[in-house]
Amino acid sequence: MSTADDPLSVALFSEMFMADQLARNRLSRALPKGMELSHFGVLNHLASSSEEKTPAQLARAFHVTRGAMTNTLARLDWAGYVHIRPDWDDARRKLVKISPAGLRAREEALAAIAPILSETVKEIGPDRVRAALPVIRDMRMRMENGED
Repeated sequence: MSTADDPLSVALFSEMFMADQLARNRLSRALPKGMELSHFGVLNHLASSSEEKTPAQLARAFHVTRGAMTNTLARLDWAGYVHIRPDWDDARRKLVKISPAGLRAREEALAAIAPILSETVKEIGPDRVRAALPVIRDMRMRMENGED
């Protein structure tokens, strides 16, 4: 059987792509006005780390180009959600950390989307979600390791 004729793989990835699209649309509508999912993702990442990050580190973490991350960081900086400063040891680099306003914005966004996430898990069933997580995590790790 050729890969193109593998109905299980096609069905799995079709469902994942559709679920991703639907989740992104639904969560985007629930986020506070002016916040995008990419903004929330970066704020959430920075909130969970006590260390400053370079834009390049953030781009790698989110699997986006440096240009895309620079654009996201510029918008977050303009909103006052991050502090961007020069790296005193290497003037070519910048360092980013979340601001107190960014922490508040992240909490507000989390409060807006948490009910959607919780309700989805409740409807599917926590045991079924727990059982699916290792498979989804393994798929993610395989896709990350297979990058060019």
